[in-house]
Amino acid sequence: MMKRLLLLTPLFIATTSHAQGWGNVAQKEVEKGFSWTDPLWPSFWMAWTPATFALFCGIFGAIAVIGLLEGFKYRDGIERKGILGLTTTLGDRLFISLLGSAYIFLAWLGFIGQPLWWPLGLSIAWGIFCFRKV
Repeated sequence: MMKRLLLLTPLFIATTSHAQGWGNVAQKEVEKGFSWTDPLWPSFWMAWTPATFALFCGIFGAIAVIGLLEGFKYRDGIERKGILGLTTTLGDRLFISLLGSAYIFLAWLGFIGQPLWWPLGLSIAWGIFCFRKV
């Protein structure tokens, strides 16, 4: 009985160590390239991907530029009455263009799907329209 136990011990150690990952020690880790959908900080409470990070940096950057323009260059604000009949400032036009762009992307995803290059072009055209005519 003791001989059988001594013979089975190395087998037991080999199977448990392989199950715990020792069989992967000599294997090289596969390098992954850049991905827009992998989280930047995996243990963070919010899944910040490079795409969401770039989007929010762009939005906050636009708000900062509009704030600096209204704070220094256009102190009274550029109020004008556009084709919608609203009296708007630069900040109002930025808000309308961001809101319209969100609706353009959501409608495109709902009706057509991917790729998202066409709604990006539509959103840029909508932003230019908002700042020129609204």
